[in-house]
Amino acid sequence: MSRRRAGRVAVVAVALAGGALLVAAALADTLTYYRTPAEVLGDPAGARERIRLGGDVVPGSLRRSGDLVVFRLAEGGREITVEQRGAPPETFREGEGAVVEGILSTDGVFRADHVVVRHGNEYGPVTASPEPAGAR
Repeated sequence: MSRRRAGRVAVVAVALAGGALLVAAALADTLTYYRTPAEVLGDPAGARERIRLGGDVVPGSLRRSGDLVVFRLAEGGREITVEQRGAPPETFREGEGAVVEGILSTDGVFRADHVVVRHGNEYGPVTASPEPAGAR
């Protein structure tokens, strides 16, 4: 390999490494990890940064006070109280799965600013109801 060619290869390698570092740095700021209540309660310090918390909304735990919505999310026998300001999605209900995005505060309450309702990925056709007599 000539010296000139080796120099070009080195320049290309440095440029690729620099680009990879820039992409990695940009992605690091946009990553939000998903955790369950058991994982968060097992390592509360890890939830001091923005995370997504998923679980089922505990029946009987949903309360609304003005624009504040308070409920508990449970997964694997562990529960975390969640506070969110603003209206949750219309399909948000007790007993249904939800994913919230926010930060665990020092008082143990998860402050969410975004709520997404989880749903199954099994869809089926709607069964037609029998046509009433004399409908034709």
